[in-house]
Amino acid sequence: MERKYNNTIYACFIGYIVQAIVNNFVPLLFLTFHSTYGIPMTQITLLITFNFGLQLLIDLLSVTFVDRIGYRASMIIAHVCAAVGFVLLTILPDVCGSAFTGLLIAVTVYAVGGGLLEVLVSPVMEACPTDNKEKAMSLLHSFYCWGHVAVVLISTLFFGIFGIDHWKVLACVWAIVPFANMILFTKVPIASLIEEGEKGMTIGELFRQRLFWILMLMMVCAGASEQAVSQWASAFAELGLGVSKAVGDLAGPMLFAVLMGSARAFYGKYGDRIELDKFMSGSCILCVLSYLCISLVPNPVIGFAGCALCGLSVGIMWPGTFSKATASVARGGTAMFALLALAGDVGCSGGPTVVGMVSAAFGDNLKMGILAGVIFPLMLLAGIFLCRKPADQSAA
Repeated sequence: MERKYNNTIYACFIGYIVQAIVNNFVPLLFLTFHSTYGIPMTQITLLITFNFGLQLLIDLLSVTFVDRIGYRASMIIAHVCAAVGFVLLTILPDVCGSAFTGLLIAVTVYAVGGGLLEVLVSPVMEACPTDNKEKAMSLLHSFYCWGHVAVVLISTLFFGIFGIDHWKVLACVWAIVPFANMILFTKVPIASLIEEGEKGMTIGELFRQRLFWILMLMMVCAGASEQAVSQWASAFAELGLGVSKAVGDLAGPMLFAVLMGSARAFYGKYGDRIELDKFMSGSCILCVLSYLCISLVPNPVIGFAGCALCGLSVGIMWPGTFSKATASVARGGTAMFALLALAGDVGCSGGPTVVGMVSAAFGDNLKMGILAGVIFPLMLLAGIFLCRKPADQSAA
């Protein structure tokens, strides 16, 4: 690894922490928004839908402009949007005619930042000269998990000491993180993802690659495998541990995030000794077992343990698929990373939807919904074996 790129790698790590702040801070304030501004909960839930929906749109649109303006300019824009969005959260609800409109504008601004970061961070990291790309990618993605844990812990501690009425102060404090990282990205070297003299593939060229469609399916399954259980982690903590909803909200999602991050950090440290395909295949099998523990074992404590095991099993799926794509599809470039991010986000929304629909069909039986979700790690496992087939599937 060239030492001059160390700061670039650190900036990428912080970039995923910024994305974790974007996705996980505002949901902690939903009840506060409801009580302070009198916004109905039906409108407040739209903030999540709008955030992730806009990030999906940015995933797609980024293909049209990132290569034109460059990765550095795009990274700066992403961090500025994230920082400004958090500051606007503290201003617009009080000055707009409708508090909800003010919140929606702020969410729009930081969602643009979050969507760009999802597309940009991985290829910038991938372009850095490192000894083992798979290790570096896995370690990088672990920082989203650590960011998630940090947001929940630090915010909870802050609210406990100073009171949730001072949430605007904390929003401004969180805004410092993307602002500082934006300054870092103005200085660090950024390597080219494509070899000199070559040009990245267009969307049309990627769509003609059979292997690319397999990788897209794998990303959908990676996102679905993760979120199909992750969003129910709080409920399993309440049932399995017999704790209050407040404690369940902390214990379930945080344990899931810690174990998911641990799996990524483990491969980030020891990945040079473990073949990626074997680690991903073992993780898929472990994920299937965790789904079966949740859905078929009547003991709620075992169900919660299965939920935690799922967090451990899904850790490598997303970064591992990114690494396989980079190694398998030459000249994939920005378009490939953007479309893979889009596929992953589709899976993140589609997995919980499938679980919910099946649960509803069986009389709101959540366990049946989770059992149906076992299809996602199984399809991902099939994709890993299909990617092993030699040859003409790869782009030249």
